[in-house]
Amino acid sequence: MSETYIVDALRTPVGRYTGSLAGIRADHLAAHVLNGLLQRNSSIAAEQIDDVIFGCVTQVGEQSANIARTALLSAGWPDSVPGLTIDRKCGSGEVAVHLAKGLISSGAADLVVAGGAENMSRVKMGGNREIYGEAFGWMIEQRFELTGQGEAAERLADKWQLSREDLDNFAVRSHLLAAKAAAAGYFDNEILPVPIKTLQDADAITEREELAADETIRPGSNVEKLATLKTSFREAGRLTAGNSSQISDGAALLLLASENACKEFNLKPRARVLACLTVGSDPTLMLTGPIAATRKVLAKAGLSIADIDLFEINEAFATVPLVWAKEMQVSHERLNVNGGAIALGHPLGASGARIMTSMLNELERRGGRYALQAICCAGGMGTATIIERL
Repeated sequence: MSETYIVDALRTPVGRYTGSLAGIRADHLAAHVLNGLLQRNSSIAAEQIDDVIFGCVTQVGEQSANIARTALLSAGWPDSVPGLTIDRKCGSGEVAVHLAKGLISSGAADLVVAGGAENMSRVKMGGNREIYGEAFGWMIEQRFELTGQGEAAERLADKWQLSREDLDNFAVRSHLLAAKAAAAGYFDNEILPVPIKTLQDADAITEREELAADETIRPGSNVEKLATLKTSFREAGRLTAGNSSQISDGAALLLLASENACKEFNLKPRARVLACLTVGSDPTLMLTGPIAATRKVLAKAGLSIADIDLFEINEAFATVPLVWAKEMQVSHERLNVNGGAIALGHPLGASGARIMTSMLNELERRGGRYALQAICCAGGMGTATIIERL
């Protein structure tokens, strides 16, 4: 079994909903990152990539034609390179890396690009249901109460006794940490600026020439402002647009390689994928999957919570990392240290790779050894990955 190494990781800035990236198709954003990866790793030619694997959640319209394949062809890569698109909901971009690890570990591939892309300004979340009808049939409804993710987030707050103030405080923390990290240049190495005028559709109206930084971060966020927002899912609830992840646009990709490929192409690995998996969880409560996934991936790696230097738990809603931290007894000093999806956005299929990209760079900056990420997924699942810095 070959080790799987992360050679590089790159992402677009995250664009806010209907913001600077709204005029650019997701496959064109991803094509830009594909070529950016090759430019940063010039010893590799596109034809030497064995596979390209993308996560993408809303696969309708312009995101429907196997976006991994349309992106690599849009990038000018040779038609000999295959593409695969998967949907593991919010964990899709992370599971793309898992699949790449499987191909490399088995010897079926030596070089794989994995990650994801989603433009939620252009392809509406849940748009497939609007076109084709309700996703769930009576057979599953006989077994489970099927709630929306927002109601599931409220139920987490009920069960773990989290207040509106708890959630708003965590949301402010996310924005302030992300703003501090951006100002300090912590994201510079992972962000590939997007030439908006070059990539956007002819009928787009965005006048901005380039987006070089995440436009989702609100440095002036405070609890007083968040307290004025209406609740989103219950009239007397706690979840609002301010303490939930942001609908957004972006792409993120990682270059993964076998030991043989690293030697052949003179590549310097930055980390290895130590362990990865997905678990199923209660489809009604839905958002607790990261708890079970964390426990299982730690056991798989032979590590404990104390061994991990950094944790990234996707901020789908503020309840998710707060509940996870309570259950795992992890202090916030190691959790989402540069903010999360509340501040940095959640372009569904890209998020798992965006998180891994940011986590890798922060692990290197701190000189840590292990980092763990976990994501809750619609329908009741949890993904988890442990990487080891080299």
